Amino acid sequence: KENQMGPYYASMCTELGWAPDADLLASFTAANEKELKEKTDAIEDATQNFGEAEVLDAIIALADFHARIGNKDEAVKMYLEKRKQKMSLGQKIDLALKAVRVCLVHGDLPAAKTHIKTAHELAELGGDWDRRNRLKVYQGTYFVATRQFSKAAALFLDSVATFTCYEMYSYNQFVFYLVVVSLLALDRKTLREKIVESPEVLTCIRELPHADHLLTSFYGCRYKDFFKALVEIHPFVFRDRFLNGHAKWYLREVRIKAYAQFLESYKSVTAASMAASFGVGVEFLDRELSRFIAAKRIHAKIDKIDGVIETNRPDAKNAQYSELIKDGDELLNRIQQLARMLSV
Repeated sequence: KENQMGPYYASMCTELGWAPDADLLASFTAANEKELKEKTDAIEDATQNFGEAEVLDAIIALADFHARIGNKDEAVKMYLEKRKQKMSLGQKIDLALKAVRVCLVHGDLPAAKTHIKTAHELAELGGDWDRRNRLKVYQGTYFVATRQFSKAAALFLDSVATFTCYEMYSYNQFVFYLVVVSLLALDRKTLREKIVESPEVLTCIRELPHADHLLTSFYGCRYKDFFKALVEIHPFVFRDRFLNGHAKWYLREVRIKAYAQFLESYKSVTAASMAASFGVGVEFLDRELSRFIAAKRIHAKIDKIDGVIETNRPDAKNAQYSELIKDGDELLNRIQQLARMLSV
């Protein structure tokens, strides 16, 4: 209502199968038409009485208006058209970033990827420090939306001390994303150095009790508290625009990481002791671990008779050797196939 988002409201009603509020939609439409006329008149006035810079500013203001009310296609179209005109490199990068933002908000990830690539190409031609840093946050957000948490964590860590993308979201929200992705993407040592002891993170994480509880309980190996923190943070992940599609996957992956971290300290441990540490029942833990062990996500085996879980850590050197032999066999097979083709 605040932004009079008529087109967005209409599209959401259609997408979700809602019956639109006729009076509300009519008020949005009237307000949008009034402002559209004002923006159009401003363009005509700038064309007749001012220079090219003022005309460009008026046209970009119209594109921003379409973006604000949720008219994605028209906004992106205008950003693309104006970028072809004569303007500074910085302005072209700004328009590319605006297009990225609109596509991310509307969930058009393929289009967002295209505009991110364009922004990178423009930045390589001479983008300034601020625009390069903003681009990192935009691309990191794209990686969050596409479940590439390791790439997102790397970009967010580069931006944690230089964040200026308040047009995307607040710094607190940025730290929330940083904690969520880093918990999966970073090893324990890096997590401590870059997140747990980060002055920038510490300045605001207390304002995010759900994220703070999740991070400190995981790093502190307080697994019962960690599982409680998962329950607390689930609504925030589920309702988030960029994390919503990954909520179930994320909760599963962080449980796997917590189980693996716990088992690293033991050669064997009783199921009852591990269940007590996580604050869950033995049957629940057995079902969880059986599923993850069968999928080779956790290296352990369960002795149901004695009620013991035995770790089975993979040998890194043997794993590298096996991978080398496998790759070598594939290479030899391809060479033999090529030799047969050439002999024919």
